[in-house]
Amino acid sequence: MATESWAEAVDEQEAAAESIGGLTLKEKPEENGTAALATDSSSAAAKSEVQGENKPADEDDKDDKAAQSLLNKLIRNNLVSNTNQVEVLQKDPNSPLYSVKSFEELRLKPQLLQGVYGMGFNRPSKIQETALPMMLAEPPQNLIAQSQSGTGKTAAFVLAMLSHVDPNNRFPQCLCVSPTYELALQTGKVIEQMGKHYNEVKLVYAIRGNKLPRGTMLQEQIVIGTPGTMLDWCGKFKFIDPKKIKVFVLDEADVMIATQGHQDQSIRIQRMLPKNCQMLLFSATFEETVWNFAQRIVPEPNIIKLKREEETLDTIKQYYVLCNCREEKFHALCNIYGAITIAQAMVFCHTRKTAGWLAGELSREGHQVALLSGEMQVEQRAAVIDRFREGKEKVLVTTNVCARGIDVEQVSVVINFDLPVDKDGNPDNETYLHRIGRTGRFGKRGLAINMVDSKMSMNILNRIQEHFSKKIEKLNTDDLDEIEKISS
Repeated sequence: MATESWAEAVDEQEAAAESIGGLTLKEKPEENGTAALATDSSSAAAKSEVQGENKPADEDDKDDKAAQSLLNKLIRNNLVSNTNQVEVLQKDPNSPLYSVKSFEELRLKPQLLQGVYGMGFNRPSKIQETALPMMLAEPPQNLIAQSQSGTGKTAAFVLAMLSHVDPNNRFPQCLCVSPTYELALQTGKVIEQMGKHYNEVKLVYAIRGNKLPRGTMLQEQIVIGTPGTMLDWCGKFKFIDPKKIKVFVLDEADVMIATQGHQDQSIRIQRMLPKNCQMLLFSATFEETVWNFAQRIVPEPNIIKLKREEETLDTIKQYYVLCNCREEKFHALCNIYGAITIAQAMVFCHTRKTAGWLAGELSREGHQVALLSGEMQVEQRAAVIDRFREGKEKVLVTTNVCARGIDVEQVSVVINFDLPVDKDGNPDNETYLHRIGRTGRFGKRGLAINMVDSKMSMNILNRIQEHFSKKIEKLNTDDLDEIEKISS
């Protein structure tokens, strides 16, 4: 598989750690007359055109699911160490389910095995050892899998696509749909890195900005892109014959559902494909909207689900502090810092405005503070998190943009400056779980402190307690000795 120079920067595990801010697309004629991917750091116009396809409708955090997913891919240095078990449901309960403990057991083509080891994978991750036997089976089996970023799921479905491709056939055989341009590029990097010893297989990007002449019939075997452009290439322009597609991958399904129009476009693509096409759908969450969408896309699927991680609450001591206003919450936060030793802490606010104010106040008090919020570019956010992980700042003030999937081993305390609520003002239990789950990781004990400043927020806290059946205690001076042991 041909690689461009930027593909070498792919992360050793699943996603790139390098910034992609300078990458754009241009048409580069090949011998077959089709357009191929190229880089041009000087051409900002093409990039802005492509990014316009995915510009959010408003400037608040509505598009954070896509940004968060990309952020996680950029900051991953290794696979997430996940203690959660997977739950497997098969379409045929009599079919033997087996998992693999090594990549050799999968009987991969030598050039793919070489690519796997070149990426730093020594043995399959938990999601890989369960999903790969299903994805590589003959006849092909459909799969719906829940797996968060960092567990190796991109490498898993990339390996499935590369394994099913017949390099002797010069037409598209695998389609992979991602919700945004940036996420498509990240997946493409994994394809190019894993397939760099498989030179017969080619990749092309179906994204706005990669324009092909009318009448083109693609000769690349793998096509990755965003739903709107992929639909145009299959239907309107007929660059792809959808009846010849063997594997259809729908990645980041929960992000797809949160993006206007992508659900409908993905379903329309799926309806063009042959009935024997293998359908693979991946999502970080498994909410009802995702499940309903998955059932429309993937017939008779095998299902891999992560069991809920609420057991992590058992290692996290939770307290609340009563205050009357924002300023009192700030003073309570300073008092907590003055009373106990804190290695590193994350402080969650409801709005960017509050986060900015709080970061400024803490800085004036002499704390080393980093600020992370939604108006920052994803690459900027990744740089902030890297600095925090390295210990250059001791406090990270953020909104929900940082609530999911970011592991910093030194984080001993999570403070909910504002309790998480949904758009209707009801408790957001999932976000609460993900927020406090930033501590108590890697088998260590953790501490979560909630700031309560009104009857309404006390009611929210009570409902969170009821949901998790977990008592949250009022913070008293008598508790300081215990939380000192946890926080330091």
